[in-house]
Amino acid sequence: MKNEKKTFALPPFVHNQHLRTIAIFITLNLVLGLVIAFLYNLWVGVVLLVLACVGLFFIIKELNVVEQNADNYMDRLSYLINRGEQESLLEMPLGVLILDSSQRVSWINPYLQPYFQTERVVGRTISQVAPQLAELIKKNWDQDQSFEAAWNGHYFNFLIQRQYRTIYMMDITHYADLEVQYENEKIAIGEIYLDNFDEVSQSMSDQEISNLRNYVTNKLTDWAQEYGIYLKRIDAEHYSIMMYVQSLRDVEKDKFNVLDTIRKGTVQQNFPITLSIGIAYGDTDLNRLADLAQSNLDLALGRGGDQAVIKAKDGKAIFFGGKTNPMEKRTRVRARMITHALVQLMGTADKIFVDGHQQPDMDSWGAAMGIRRIAQMNGKECYIVFNNQDVHTDIRRLLDKIEDYPDIQNSIITSDEAVKLATDDSLMIMVDHSNPKIGVAQDLYQKLENRVVIIDHHRRGEEFPANPLLAYVEPYASSACELITEMFEYQSQSADPMNDLEATAMLTGIVVDTQSFTVKTGTRTFDAASYLRSAGANVDEISSFMKENVKNYMAENHLISLVKFETDHVAIITAEDDVQYDSVTAAKSVDSLLSVDGVEASFVVFRRYDGNVGISARSDGSINVQVIMEKLGGGGHLGAGATQIKDQSVPEASELLQTTIQDSLVEDEAAAE
Repeated sequence: MKNEKKTFALPPFVHNQHLRTIAIFITLNLVLGLVIAFLYNLWVGVVLLVLACVGLFFIIKELNVVEQNADNYMDRLSYLINRGEQESLLEMPLGVLILDSSQRVSWINPYLQPYFQTERVVGRTISQVAPQLAELIKKNWDQDQSFEAAWNGHYFNFLIQRQYRTIYMMDITHYADLEVQYENEKIAIGEIYLDNFDEVSQSMSDQEISNLRNYVTNKLTDWAQEYGIYLKRIDAEHYSIMMYVQSLRDVEKDKFNVLDTIRKGTVQQNFPITLSIGIAYGDTDLNRLADLAQSNLDLALGRGGDQAVIKAKDGKAIFFGGKTNPMEKRTRVRARMITHALVQLMGTADKIFVDGHQQPDMDSWGAAMGIRRIAQMNGKECYIVFNNQDVHTDIRRLLDKIEDYPDIQNSIITSDEAVKLATDDSLMIMVDHSNPKIGVAQDLYQKLENRVVIIDHHRRGEEFPANPLLAYVEPYASSACELITEMFEYQSQSADPMNDLEATAMLTGIVVDTQSFTVKTGTRTFDAASYLRSAGANVDEISSFMKENVKNYMAENHLISLVKFETDHVAIITAEDDVQYDSVTAAKSVDSLLSVDGVEASFVVFRRYDGNVGISARSDGSINVQVIMEKLGGGGHLGAGATQIKDQSVPEASELLQTTIQDSLVEDEAAAE
């Protein structure tokens, strides 16, 4: 049977469609030619028939050879492809790992084997032979795209094919190292400024000034040499620095200890000097880096000095230091210059809008009323932006009093009304805050963001407006009302002076923010209070404004009863999660705790009326609560701070606060050593 099948088997070329078509075409032409030949002449037909048979035999033979050669070529090619696939899996520089349904290793190629610490890999679960790799695979099992991750001291590009349970791993450690090296060798530019050199050196002899300058320069030089930093002194109180990002990372690990070194060293010489540092990195344009470094230095100075501000291009600012009370540096000359600049800006505006912060206090309202009066004294139309939300009892009493003053009452408008009234020539003045996100008129800010003036006594934060027309930020002042009161001394004497209610509101703002002249109070504070008293401030009304109603008084005392001590000197109040408290009431509870012997800092964690968790912090200056609040997304200054936390319960926020306090205390102890 086999022979019969072989005898009657079709020629190989018949299986090839193209060759079969050629053979049929040739055969048809031969048949046609033979028919014509036989019709023409019998003998010619016979001769052509013989020739056709011989030719057809050789054509079929050659077609079979062509088909056979093609089959042989395909067989060799298939063999080479299969062999190449096998050799590539075994020898290519790409790790291949195949798992079974139980996460056992079914097979790995030889390239990947050396990365495992054990020789026996196949047949064991991936978690047994490489726990970290197993965790990576589990974490990214549903990921369709390739991803990069570190494992076993190497950096890999992973691709997981779930349907085949196959993991491909390309070692890109060399390229990752190059990327890290590239990032580390980027340039960082910085500015160093001696905060109070002019003030300290005024009472010093030339020799003492020279010795102090040499001491600071030597310390900075030692610090620069230790970290590979290029340092150049520009003038007596200004230095320029340049370094690699790697050096900056090392300095950050050291928490900019040079700030403490120079402060402590100069204190021992009875000439205390503090530094402010601004550093920028992350941009290839050195001019933009220099501008950003100067901006960061301005931010450090605006926050009170004695600190470093580090910020990458398009990144968030990082703060170091700022552990001391800011030193008084503002002068009456600066107050006069700011006042004249403000009056000039008012003169170019068609309307003026005063924006206080949300949950306003007496300092915010007193400052707003003061600015409104200054605008009126200069013949300008001015509005106080206020959304009639729930306010504390002191503000409610003030609003009731304002009803007796129609001109003030008519100037109070909502933020929506302000947006409608505002034009491109209008001016927006932010008082008692410098963060547009906590202001009342956020929509108005979006419309007038290039026509903004800031008057504030809090330390400057990262959310500071980009291009204010005028910024009067003095963290050395007790209150915004104090700053604005000084402006009245430079107004026209022929204009209508402030009325009794305005003077009373502004003096109440100073009393509240200084806790009855016991906190952040300087000679300028008493001068401002004296001016307001002579302008008609009513002491009895101040006492009336500051009185608590029974509900708030009981709530404040209830909060105090919940106090627990994190340490001997840190008190924390954790309120109930399902009870809402007024922000002012909560703040007063921690103010009261500072009067307890031994308490250096107090915190309250409570549920706000807007549903968020609020944290208020107070300190006697021994602990910088601003730094703690900034780590939680808030801000403030050395002795007072606050923040808001979303999507957390009060106990969770309290636990987060306690962890942050402990970390800050540990950092302070390490810096002290």
